[in-house]
Amino acid sequence: MTGVWLLAAIAAGGWVFGLPRRWLLAVLALAWVGIVLSHLAGIGLFGGSARGWLVAGGLAALILAYRAGLSWLRARALPVDQAASPPPAVSDAELDRYARHLVLREIGGPGQMRLRDARVLVVGAGGLGSPVCLYLAAAGVGRITVADDDTVSLSNLQRQVIFRSDQQGQGKAQAATAAMRALNPHVQATPLPRRIAADDVELVAEHDLVLDGTDSFAAREAINRACVAAGVPLIAGAIAQWEGQVTIYDPARGGPCLACLFPTAPAPGLAPPCAEAGVIGPLPGVVGSLMAMEAVKHLTGAGQGLRGRMLIFDGLYGESRMIGTARRPDCPVCGSGLEGGASAP
Repeated sequence: MTGVWLLAAIAAGGWVFGLPRRWLLAVLALAWVGIVLSHLAGIGLFGGSARGWLVAGGLAALILAYRAGLSWLRARALPVDQAASPPPAVSDAELDRYARHLVLREIGGPGQMRLRDARVLVVGAGGLGSPVCLYLAAAGVGRITVADDDTVSLSNLQRQVIFRSDQQGQGKAQAATAAMRALNPHVQATPLPRRIAADDVELVAEHDLVLDGTDSFAAREAINRACVAAGVPLIAGAIAQWEGQVTIYDPARGGPCLACLFPTAPAPGLAPPCAEAGVIGPLPGVVGSLMAMEAVKHLTGAGQGLRGRMLIFDGLYGESRMIGTARRPDCPVCGSGLEGGASAP
């Protein structure tokens, strides 16, 4: 085993004298070649056999090649951006707050993280927007923008449960976001005290989902156009007297848009606002809660959403029914071939 001792002595000497690893490997390789050649020449000076030394050399080469491959892969791996801040860890308070979501099989930890990363635009902080804002904030939706140019009045308080009597005269967007932050300090609620117009495409595109709780056809039509142009899903609710409806307009993913179902505005007097026709106080809570439910489902991927369906609720008789909806190829807003219109996948 003289050859083994020779290689061990070379390795030990290289380590003691601080010989660079590359040089040490080269010296060991030369010694191994000399040992193999001596055996092939019939000189048994180093012990063993040529076959044994060849096998040992092959194993050593495989190990070195494996280590070199690992080093090459590490060198090609994308470096970690040390300057970028890692996502904040979930705190114990958040784990406790969202515990009922975390144990749901359809949501769990991954779904709750998707809620935390979501960006949602709520248009209208009135009867429908009140439960929407409260439930989205309570659910832990990370960033919520509330757009409304109205102010709180005494007549709102019969159904708009996010406001208080001492907030009369305050902007609804500001008052609603303050209530959301008080409910859940882990969410970012931003007021936008103005209406959403059809040309607010860039604003809408900054969000993952839009919820429309406005109370006029003109406002709904403008929001629908902006969402279609931006390719962002729109959860829309509407109420009147004792009845309400909820659906998802999403032509970018094969569903209809508002104009597919309602291509023209209703005739004057046919769909009067709540101020004229009246509305039972709890109805916006029921429909707004359904809108929030659909938003949580959409953002987490749970269950079946209302794309291609409309849920109609009748509070007077305690009934609900589901009707199918379909996209119209000749729709003036989302029809195929129109400039700015979304196309089905």
